[in-house]
Amino acid sequence: MYGRKTNQVILNIRFKIKPGKKENFRDSLFAMINNFRDDPTFVTAIVSDHIDSLNDLVIYEIWQGTRDSWVQEEFPKPYRKEYEETLTNLIDDRIVSWLEPIGEWGSQLTNVPR
Repeated sequence: MYGRKTNQVILNIRFKIKPGKKENFRDSLFAMINNFRDDPTFVTAIVSDHIDSLNDLVIYEIWQGTRDSWVQEEFPKPYRKEYEETLTNLIDDRIVSWLEPIGEWGSQLTNVPR
């Protein structure tokens, strides 16, 4: 049962925000989320402050599809281009992890067999 394809992709992105830019970054990120929140392939997004690194913020997104389909269909959207252009002034770095769910407990957000 483990390792079955779910046709879902998870993006886990850790942003290292420039000092003094966290509120501006949040505003920009939340505006982008509002642009894609009604997309039919979007499942959920969770945005969290990092407890130990005050200038870090993490977003965890679940999408229907694969990494390739996300890159082909979601990344080219105009609102993402605008968002990407603002990031150079707001962040020092970001670490992107592409994940595929294999187990889930406590919710039913993924297509993982139970």
